Amino acid sequence: MSEYAKFTEDMIKTHTILVPDMLPIHFRLIISIFEAEGYKMELLQNRSRSVIDEGLKNVHNDACYPALLVIGQFMDALKSGKYDPDKTALMITQTGGGCRASNYIHLLRKAIDKNYPQIPVVSLNFSGLEKDSSFKITPVMFLKMFYAVLYGDLLMTCYNKCRAYEINKGQSEKVLNKWQKRLGNMFLKKSNFYLKLDRISNDILNDFEEISLSSEKKIRVGIVGEIYVKYSPLANNHLEDFLISEGCEPVVPSLLEFVMYCAAGTFNDAKIYDNSTTQSHIYKLGYDLMYHQQKKLISIMKKHKVVEPFHDFEHLRKLADKYINQGVVMGEGWLIPAEMAALVQSGVENIICTQPFGCLPNHIVAKGMSRAIKKYNPDANIVAIDYDAGATRVNQENRIKLMLANARR
Repeated sequence: MSEYAKFTEDMIKTHTILVPDMLPIHFRLIISIFEAEGYKMELLQNRSRSVIDEGLKNVHNDACYPALLVIGQFMDALKSGKYDPDKTALMITQTGGGCRASNYIHLLRKAIDKNYPQIPVVSLNFSGLEKDSSFKITPVMFLKMFYAVLYGDLLMTCYNKCRAYEINKGQSEKVLNKWQKRLGNMFLKKSNFYLKLDRISNDILNDFEEISLSSEKKIRVGIVGEIYVKYSPLANNHLEDFLISEGCEPVVPSLLEFVMYCAAGTFNDAKIYDNSTTQSHIYKLGYDLMYHQQKKLISIMKKHKVVEPFHDFEHLRKLADKYINQGVVMGEGWLIPAEMAALVQSGVENIICTQPFGCLPNHIVAKGMSRAIKKYNPDANIVAIDYDAGATRVNQENRIKLMLANARR
């Protein structure tokens, strides 16, 4: 397909942009940021088997599970009749790295070309891809998105911890919904109140601390792996909910760690290959800003008892050096073994590596590094779970139950 529908400036007012269900908490905040600029967006919630069926119809066998799900979810939504094809656009993320995910936008365009050639596909990326689109991210929007990631991480972490122990069921979800709405309204406004990290984070932590929690000691299970399967309930078969139903506490590393990993990869590669560029210097400045704010949030979290602080990213980099070179940046690269090592070090010895079947980079840095992690941490209890259209949920959950049985011993 040589030509495809372009997202024009006029479409900002007329079109609804559909967003895949990858990070439910974070994406709701990010959508508010775009809505403040006049965009209309909707986070997709269709999660039935028809999503997978549509993906299988429209994606070839070489594409990994995240591509199948994202494209399947879009096609299922469009075929539902809920959306006017003449006033609908689709949004997909691109990392710009070596992973096949950077090319999924072309698979999506090919899938919709037969039935919906008028629907444009826009790219959410920070690598300068898709330059001919009117879908733009301004510096102010970028700054807001960074804070949306910070607050989204804090909400996700507090929510997972509290709902695992809450005495009054549903109380944690009420606090989560309250803050998603409050933060969403904040990003909708033109004020810069979102910059008040100390005040907002303390208020969030105080609200979650008011939830009555059980003192029961539960098995803590870390979740690492490929970014889409790691965070998306659609992709991992509601893994966090399953762990809670099994009497466990899910511990999910922050999205900011992946964002900083991507930034560090750019300036770290420049150092490894002795090829400093303007872009690598910009990424280093951005990384320094993110790291400063991460340390600030960590210090705030240390003053509260509700959750453990996030992993300091420089500490993660040092942990990675013990097991793998930081030049390994295909897929989630060195970040996966670093997160596994950090989780074990913080007392979360039971870990699930979520990965799409056939994702070679992540099989190497997840399954391939498990033995190295266990060598230095004999108590580590790590299981790799493959997610694919042909993998049954029962089989996945049985393997997790076996891992939990080992943990309970």
